[in-house]
Parts: sequence; C-alpha cells; structure tokens
Amino acid sequence: MSLRVYNSLTRQKETFVPLHEGRVHMYVCGPTVYMDAHLGHGKTYVNFDTIVRYLRYLGYRVLYVQNITDVGHMLDTGEDRMLKGAAREQRQPMEVAETYTRYYFRDMDRLHVLRPDISPRASGHIPEMIELVKRLIERGYAYEVNGSVYFDVNAWQEYGKLSGRRVEDLQAGARVEVLEEKRHPADFALWKRAEPEHIMRWPSPWGEGFPGWHLECSVMSTKYLGQPFDIHGGGVENKFPHHESEVAQAEAATGEPFARYWLHNGMLMIRGEEMHKSLGNFITLQGAFGQWDPLAIRFFILLSHYRGPLDLTEEALDAAGKGLSRLTTAARAVRRRLRGALEGEASAAVTQLVEATRARFEESMDDDFNTAGGIAALFDATREVNAMLAGDAALTRGSLEALDTLYRRLLGDVLGVLPENLEEEDTEGLAARLIDMLIDMRAELRRNRQYTEADAIRDRLAALGVQLMDGPEGTTWSLS
Repeated sequence: MSLRVYNSLTRQKETFVPLHEGRVHMYVCGPTVYMDAHLGHGKTYVNFDTIVRYLRYLGYRVLYVQNITDVGHMLDTGEDRMLKGAAREQRQPMEVAETYTRYYFRDMDRLHVLRPDISPRASGHIPEMIELVKRLIERGYAYEVNGSVYFDVNAWQEYGKLSGRRVEDLQAGARVEVLEEKRHPADFALWKRAEPEHIMRWPSPWGEGFPGWHLECSVMSTKYLGQPFDIHGGGVENKFPHHESEVAQAEAATGEPFARYWLHNGMLMIRGEEMHKSLGNFITLQGAFGQWDPLAIRFFILLSHYRGPLDLTEEALDAAGKGLSRLTTAARAVRRRLRGALEGEASAAVTQLVEATRARFEESMDDDFNTAGGIAALFDATREVNAMLAGDAALTRGSLEALDTLYRRLLGDVLGVLPENLEEEDTEGLAARLIDMLIDMRAELRRNRQYTEADAIRDRLAALGVQLMDGPEGTTWSLS
C-alpha cells in the first residue's frame, strides 16, 4: 500500500507523490515566540514531527522548514503579539523573542520533537518580504494607502479555494482588522505603517513599517523549499485567514502553485472546551511536564488521529502513561535479555511476528498517518513478546535482535516515544506503577466489601510514606 494523505486543498485523500523522486520538501508554521509554548503547540508539533519521522522511515530525504515568528503576528485587537510580550516583561522585543525561542526548543526536545532542518526567523527576511510586496503591487494584486499595503482579495479570483470561503460572504470583523482605508473588509495587510510608538520598524518604499503576519510564511517557505513545494502543514485554526492568505500571496506573485499537499491537524481541547486563559484551563508545556512525563504526553497525542480534535483529561493522560509503560517495559526486557543471549538465528515465530507487526504498522501509517492504528499493532505484538519472554524456551540472539529492532524502529524512530535511557533501571517509574497496582487492588477489595484487607493496603502504604486520598473521581496518592 502506498502512502495516502488527506489534502485539505482538494478535500480528499490522495496518493502522495513528491515533486522530486525520493525527496520531500515540507513547511510547517512555527510558533510566535512571545510567551511559553502550551499544550496546543505540543499537539501540533508532535503531530508534524511524527509525519516527518515516518517519511524518513519510508526512505525519503526530507527537508523540513519551520519558521519562528518574531514580528508581525497581530492579535484580533490589532496589537502585535511580540510587542505585547515585550510590554508584559518590560524588555526589548528581540530579547523576548530570543528567550522564548530557546524555551520553545527546550520544550520540544523534551517531547522528542526533532529540530527542523531550517528554522528561519521572520525578522531576518524583511528584504525578501518587501520584494514580494513590490511584485504584488506591480501585478495589480495589492495597493498602497497611507504607508500601508493591502492585498486586494477581489483581484485574486481564487481567494478562498483552500478554506472554501467566498469573498462575497466575508463580513467585517471576523478575525480581520476593519479599517476604512481598505477596499474590502477581508483585504489583509502585507505591510503596515509604523506609528510613532511602534518599536519594531524597518524602512520600505512606503515608509517605515513592519510586515503583515501572513507574508512571512509565503516568503520563507518558498525561499528554502522552492515553489511549488510538497507539503504545507499547520493547525486547522490557521486555515483561514493565515493559510488562505499565504496561498493568495505566493500564487498571485508568481502565477505558480504554492504547496501541493495541505495537512491540517485538529485542535486540543481541555475537557471538551478550547484552551483559553479566560477559562482557567490554559496549560503550558512546562506546567504539564511537572505533572506528567513528556513522553507520556507525546504518546497521548499519538493515540488520536492528527486531523481530529484531542480532548485532554487527567485520566486520559494517566492512562496513556500506563499504556506507554507496557510497551517500554517490554522493549527494556528484550534489550536486557540480549546481554546474555545464546547465539542463533531468529525463530520462525519471531520472524513472523515482526513481519506481521511491521506490515500492520505501515498499513495504518500509510493511511494518512494513522498513529493510533500503528500503536494498536505494537500493543498486540507486545502481548506475544511478553508471553515469549515468560516462556521456558530460550530466545536466541537473532530473535531478540529482531524484536529489539522492531521496537527501536517503530516505537523509537517513528513514534519517538522510546526513552533514551531505556536500558537504565526505571526504579522511580516502577515504584509508581506498583503503587497504582496496589490502589487498583484496594479498589477491587472495597467493591467486594473486603474492607479489612483494603484498609491493610492503605495502612501499609502509609507506613512507607505513601498517603492515599479518596475523591469522587478516584484515589490519588502523594509522598508524605
């Protein structure tokens, strides 16, 4: 089965065929670095990191570009996000950008998100942006007024082809800045004049100003990947107006297609609601890492399809951590058995298991990167692996190496959830799993009205410094 992806541009699954055989050029919209990355960022960049990993697993040479937005990303209020961050912390905007860029990559490293091949910054590509604006004016797709330049959506007849929105249906106020100087409410800024108090400003043919948010991605993607390039990715919330505007700018300026396949990942929800500070459910990655293992968070994200929404609950994350532990425990046991294994070829049973698991995994991933199906194949294989490890027959070196390679390639290289210190003793994690097991046993005893035995578990744990807290949503524990 060949790889098939859902192309948001055509609204259907298509067989993936790169522009250049054996090579894939891919761009994903990166973060605006004015504050800490949050769990929504985690979902987006884990999703696309896994796509990159699988493309490389298939043998493609992937050039992956992900930008850093450090200028021009406007809030719905018209305020520049970078200036908001600078005002909040009483620092220079570029100081804020540098700080949160470092924090972003720190958080991504902990999630095992591979670094992009190129991470261009918007502020480092102002000359190229100005040149693109000049071309759009020359070709009649943009106009200048009072030192600002706007893209004329009525002049580009294909505006709306990605999102499915029609220009005539776009009303004032829907995530677009409403200014009387614009010809149409949906016209978007390519270049904005800088008011006297605006710190971030550059000289241009239209006076001092700064670029519009959409402009940077059209410029940086095509500079490093060419036009057209293979894959453009990003969050579904950015399909309109950001991605729609990227398409319009790039194609109107050149007359050539922009990106051939558009992949959009679904949003992160917190107990059924979108994550917002006003709702009190805003969780930064650093905050999440204080409660859950980063790899458990990554695994939880991969348990759902990248295109769908992901509803985060504490219970679901805890369950994901336990599920990942079952896989990594088996992988660790295989690697430990390798140390003293007898020489010999892989058995027919192991060879069949490895080949069948790999085929199931690839079949799922080839269906628009269905990570949940791939993980299900690994869970099924792990049950058989555990039975083999517990059996009386000795596993040869060849058998154990085949199983180890299976876990390294699929659980590690593709899914990115195999711990780097797998061969080390996981005593802390083992202790936590044993406590959870005792809590489950206590709950079963209480359901069977065996209260004396249940209380004995609680008392023995308390003597060891483990305090149990019973609540409406179950039992939690802490170390006293």
